Amino acid sequence: MKSRNTAHVHFPTAQRLHVLAHNLWWTWNPEAHEIFRALSPMVWRDSNHNAVAVLNEISEEELLARLYDPDFMKRVRSVLEEFDSYIGNKRTWARKHAEMLKNPVAYFSAEYGLHESLRTYSGGLGVLSGDHLKSASDLGLNFIGIGLFYRHGYFIQQLGPDGWQQELYPESKPEELAMELVLQKEGGRLLNSVEIGHNIVYFQTWLVRVGRIRLYLMDSNVPENEGQFQTLTSYVYGGDITTRIGQEIVLGIGGVRLLRSLGIEPSVYHMNEGHSAFLSLALLREELHAGRTRDDAEKRVRSKCVFTTHTPVPAGHDRFATDLMHGSMEKFWSPTGLSFDALMSYGRVRPEDASEPFTMTVLALKMCKHANGVSELHGRVSREMWKDLYPNKAVNDVPIGHVTNGIHTPSWATRHAHEFWNRRLGHDWTEKLLDKDFWRRIQSSKLASDEELWALRFRMRRDLIEFARTRLQQQLLRLGNNAASLPNDLSPNTLTIGFARRFATYKRAPLIFRHLDRIIPLLANPERPAQILFAGKAHPRDAEGKKFIQKIIETSHHPQLLGRVVFLENYDLNVARHLISGADVWLNNPRRPLEASGTSGQKICIHGGLNMSILDGWWREGYNGKNGWAIGDDEQESNLDAQDEKDFENLYNVLAEQVIPEFYDRDLHGIPRKWIQRIRDSMQSLIPVYNTDRMVAEYVRMYYLK
Repeated sequence: MKSRNTAHVHFPTAQRLHVLAHNLWWTWNPEAHEIFRALSPMVWRDSNHNAVAVLNEISEEELLARLYDPDFMKRVRSVLEEFDSYIGNKRTWARKHAEMLKNPVAYFSAEYGLHESLRTYSGGLGVLSGDHLKSASDLGLNFIGIGLFYRHGYFIQQLGPDGWQQELYPESKPEELAMELVLQKEGGRLLNSVEIGHNIVYFQTWLVRVGRIRLYLMDSNVPENEGQFQTLTSYVYGGDITTRIGQEIVLGIGGVRLLRSLGIEPSVYHMNEGHSAFLSLALLREELHAGRTRDDAEKRVRSKCVFTTHTPVPAGHDRFATDLMHGSMEKFWSPTGLSFDALMSYGRVRPEDASEPFTMTVLALKMCKHANGVSELHGRVSREMWKDLYPNKAVNDVPIGHVTNGIHTPSWATRHAHEFWNRRLGHDWTEKLLDKDFWRRIQSSKLASDEELWALRFRMRRDLIEFARTRLQQQLLRLGNNAASLPNDLSPNTLTIGFARRFATYKRAPLIFRHLDRIIPLLANPERPAQILFAGKAHPRDAEGKKFIQKIIETSHHPQLLGRVVFLENYDLNVARHLISGADVWLNNPRRPLEASGTSGQKICIHGGLNMSILDGWWREGYNGKNGWAIGDDEQESNLDAQDEKDFENLYNVLAEQVIPEFYDRDLHGIPRKWIQRIRDSMQSLIPVYNTDRMVAEYVRMYYLK
């Protein structure tokens, strides 16, 4: 009898664990990670840390039995209480600062990087979108995300024996992910549609819960569609230009129709990059259908829309030829009563130029009340790039501002970092990311001594080195090599440099090896060595980016660099988390000013890592001379080869004359005091500024409420 009563008590707890697994709040709670990992370490590892996959593996009988363990039950209840407290908390930042936003902000993005188990992202844009949602949740903002569900996601990267990138596209199964199918009130799946060409394309929708936020992902893989449209949303940025415009029609126009079918009337539509800009045409069609004049309809659309651009080069903006626009949009556009030329005019800088393609960024700029770049320099570059849209304005008066990107610090802080700061700052430190005074405490040795910070760095570096050794061993075994041939030179005692990001050519991953004869003695110095860990994916159609990966791998095989230069394949959020936490120095050397913002270097600060970067994007604003190192000055050459040579020289000099000597300059206790002070300066100056709590708060004050 007692056993049945106990089981009855434990059953609601087991149910609540399933609820928790389906809310990605657990992804930024280390104690929750440990609960799911403890239930099945093997499934946790093999599923890339997927809580839903773990619970799918565990029977109800086993789960109830595990909850008989009082220690485990105590941990589970503690996490569930914390989750309930978070979801139910009414005393949020938004309650005080954004109370006027009665209706939600609808945030549209083509990708979301929320967790490694949910492959709906390809790179920095998606990670930024995911972090934006998480901070909107933390701040208590009335907020909804809109995106696409990519069943095959972005690719899994494998390297061939020659170092050439190969792409694999395994299918994700919704029932194994933290999502649920959106249903109609009367039952059955909610089905919406868009017009693409002369076809009606249907889509169902999946709900992903991100703390307090709802993210809706549209999915065209339904039997009502022809085969070509069933796979329309299968791949992140997959297919040709026809696929691209189809995806963007679903994202923008379909997203508006989805909101209407859910009975949601947003106060603001935020377009994160131009991929979703068709939403403005969907809103325009609604206004015209309501009987408003074209001028009045346009004004009403603009009053609701905000646009963030992330792309500092003209070639990076989506452009669609006239024939493609006509073939794809005619059926959608004809009910407006406006001509096709009128449609094209919304996407042209010069509407009278019939040869000019339709540009999504132009559409967004014309149909939004506010537009912004993602750093101060990027805002300036964007004003120059789009000045022709505003011929009567001086460049500085072009209406494109800036909100510098940040990161969701709790998501990127590892479990050890959370534990370290919980003990010293209190468990509520993640709620103090807007409080600069709070983070000044980092300067006090009473809070954390130099010795404790140095111990943290060794712990982080050890975790990274062991992770890297394991991954390298797996790479060798997959290629049929003897794991015993793996170099053991990766050392937790060695200055460790991290470089991990998209392998776009402007990011210049191989720059440090421009003069190999000079860099080898620096890295291979037996007294003061350094090691560099690389990771990153090149776009499947970017042959030059793939050559950069191949060059890094070829360099890693140099006899004097074995074990000192390594490339970890299949970069994702999990690999990123290990690299940003374990690297002593985060290297970033883009060809300025092509790094719109960048955020990877912001993620190292909470772990005691330091930035060494070109003065581009966010680092140009964050660097103060004491909190890391600048590669070069605030200028750039017009000659690209001359710029590369100059940047290599500056990189080499900073590394040889400042970084390496400072890391190895130890006192009698083995502590690099100057290095530790630089860590303190980095934490104090960067953590309370370069986070998405600050970023989202700025969007609220500067754009959402205006």
